[in-house]
Amino acid sequence: MTHTLPDDADPARDAARFLGRSDDGLDSPPPAAGVPEGLSWGDPLADGTPGDDPGPAGPLPPGDAPRSPGYWEVSRTPLTSLLFTLPLVLAYEGGVLLLGRGSPRNGADVWLRHLLDGLGFGEYFLLPVLTVAGLLVWQFLSQDRWDTSPRVLPAMAAECVLWAVVLVGVGRLQQSLWPLPPARLEWDTLRLPADAAFGWQPLLARLIGYCGAGLYEEVLFRLLMLPVGVWLCARLGCSTPAAAAWAILLSSLLFSGAHYVGPLGDAFSLYSFTFRTVAGMLFAVLFLARGFGIAAGTHFFYDLLVGLV
Repeated sequence: MTHTLPDDADPARDAARFLGRSDDGLDSPPPAAGVPEGLSWGDPLADGTPGDDPGPAGPLPPGDAPRSPGYWEVSRTPLTSLLFTLPLVLAYEGGVLLLGRGSPRNGADVWLRHLLDGLGFGEYFLLPVLTVAGLLVWQFLSQDRWDTSPRVLPAMAAECVLWAVVLVGVGRLQQSLWPLPPARLEWDTLRLPADAAFGWQPLLARLIGYCGAGLYEEVLFRLLMLPVGVWLCARLGCSTPAAAAWAILLSSLLFSGAHYVGPLGDAFSLYSFTFRTVAGMLFAVLFLARGFGIAAGTHFFYDLLVGLV
C-alpha cells in the first residue's frame, strides 16, 4: 500500500513535537506528592504583554500573579536533563579512567566511539562532549526557557526509582505468566554471583557499568535513534501517533537485540529478549513523555536495583 503525505504535512515538525514542549496531553500531572517546596505540578501561566496603559504600579491581583514553571515542565527540559545526568557522565568517564581504558566498557559506548572513529573523530573525550552539546542544542531548538532549578533533582531521582520499581514488577509479572521454562529473570543475570569477589574494584566496575548503560544506551537508542525513527515513519506517511508507536517498537527491538551482540553479549533466550524489549518500550515512552533525564535515570536505577539489591 502506498502512503502519501498531505500537502501541509511536515514530518520534521511532527518528530520535533516529541522532543520539545507538548500540548497534546503527554504532560498530564501525576499526584503532587514529593514535589519540592515552592514548585507546582501545573503548567506556568503564559507571559503577558503590557498594554498601552499598564496603570499604576502595585501588587497584581491573586488570579493574575505569575508563577514559576511547575515540576512537570521543568523536569522534562533538556537543560534539566543535562543537569540531572551530568553525574552519570562524570562517574562513568572518571571511573573508566580510574580502572584503565582497557577495562570492560558499555557496548553502546563502544559502538558510538567506533562510529566517531570511522568519521575521523577519535578524541577520547569527544563522546561525552557531544552528549552535553546535543542536550544544549536540543534545549535551544525546543525554545524552552534557559533556566532550571536544582530543587527538582531529588524529585526526579524519586520518580526514576518509582519507574524502576515498576519495571521490576513487570519482570515479576512476566515470570509468573511465562509459559516456557526456564524463566530466568533478567535481574538474575545482573546480580553479583554468590562467590564473586567483593573488593572495591569489582564493585566499582559494576557501578561504572550501570552508569554507562543508563547514559549511553539512552543516548544511542532513545536520544539518537528514536527521533530518527519518528521522522522516517512520518516520511513514509504514518500519522504522528503511528510514527511514534512504530519508532518505539523498532528501537526497543534493536535495544533488546544489542544485548546479545559481541564477545561479552549474553546468550540469546526468548524470555530475556522479550523482557528487554518491554523495558526498551518503557524507556522510550518515558523519553517522549518525560524527557531524557527521567529515561536515563530510570535505566540506571533499574540496573542498580536488580544488580546490587
